[in-house]
Amino acid sequence: KSEHGPAAMILKTSIKYWPAEYHSQSAIEAALFLRKEIADLARVKSVTIESHDAAVEIIGSEPEKWKPNTRETADHSLPYITAIALIDGDVTNKQFEPERFADPQVWRFLETVKVKRNAELSAIYPDAVANIVHVDLDDGRQLTRRVDYPLGHAKNRLKDSEVEKKFFALVSPTIGQERARGIVDLVWKLDEAKNVDGLIKAVDMKQK
Repeated sequence: KSEHGPAAMILKTSIKYWPAEYHSQSAIEAALFLRKEIADLARVKSVTIESHDAAVEIIGSEPEKWKPNTRETADHSLPYITAIALIDGDVTNKQFEPERFADPQVWRFLETVKVKRNAELSAIYPDAVANIVHVDLDDGRQLTRRVDYPLGHAKNRLKDSEVEKKFFALVSPTIGQERARGIVDLVWKLDEAKNVDGLIKAVDMKQK
């Protein structure tokens, strides 16, 4: 809030950085952090995800979340999303292709994944969208990472360069880097524009 009135809601808006259901974003970030500490995935005995009630109910409880047969199930599966982040060290559209989410080796890894409710994480939701990921190794060590405000959350904002990186990754394969760059340049100057005609024309897929 300022002398000009209440703060714009856009300042409270979160952006998903990874192409998966929003409640999984902090689990992805935690898993990617832990992946750097795991030299050999064969050493992983089990994975436990502690999450808040909303995440468990929406993306972490139904049996098919452990054996996804469609992209829609895979990108709304807390166990799959977390597991594939650990396995591949990345979460992009490639991780939601049928040959990846239906891979028997991935399904075997999913057998080691458990999802548990955490009352503390539920209490701080929806202000925080938190997950805790534990990875137990065969040498007795347990690796743990907690993320309350994932990358892109209103309290952990993406840098402009990170927003651009996501946009280019999603759009450039379809319309080309040059056109994608032009759209980004228009958006960054939108507050100076007299109207949105140029932007509408730039994003019109009928235009060549």
